[in-house]
Amino acid sequence: MHHALFFHGETLHLMPSGALFWPARKTLAVSDLHFGKSERLARRGGSLLPPYETQATLEKLDRDLEYTRADSVICLGDSFDDLAALDGMEESARLWLARLMAGKDWTWITGNHDPGPIEIGGTHRADLKVYPFTFRHIAQAGEKAEISGHYHPKARLAGQTKPCFLADANRLVMPAYGVYTGGLRAHDAALTALMARDALAILTGPRVLAMPMPR
Repeated sequence: MHHALFFHGETLHLMPSGALFWPARKTLAVSDLHFGKSERLARRGGSLLPPYETQATLEKLDRDLEYTRADSVICLGDSFDDLAALDGMEESARLWLARLMAGKDWTWITGNHDPGPIEIGGTHRADLKVYPFTFRHIAQAGEKAEISGHYHPKARLAGQTKPCFLADANRLVMPAYGVYTGGLRAHDAALTALMARDALAILTGPRVLAMPMPR
């Protein structure tokens, strides 16, 4: 049920969950997991949310890894809601994450919520270049073949608002993968200034649907 996107000579599978799978490299990319968001809000005296988002996000990730059989995983930043979120993660969740990481080439890209390495396995990078793509957290002006996250784009169709991918000839912006994340409307000025006029919005959910990016 994925959307096949031909992007800079490669076919990428945009999945209903909001993950990206690159079959030629057996690589799964996800963005903005925001593990520990409810714990961080409670710790800082914010709104109290049911503390289940880490488990629900791990369940999604487990399903996608099982389905794709990916050998490599790239997490495009804001994987943890802040640098202390790993310490607040329940032991069962830490063990679950460790099991998912075992035997895989796992890269954590730096985000604005998690601006430094955490005490967990894998490789920590500011960005990652895997020809022909550059993977990073926040899109940069003038880049080509760039895959990024950060904005949590979403779009509305038939009365329903859903997280979405945004794609034009030069860049692909991924939706947030974490289950407690909000989103920025695709017609927001920050996104319309970033994306070309002919950009597509690819909505996630049971049916992955592509449409012109709302403006």
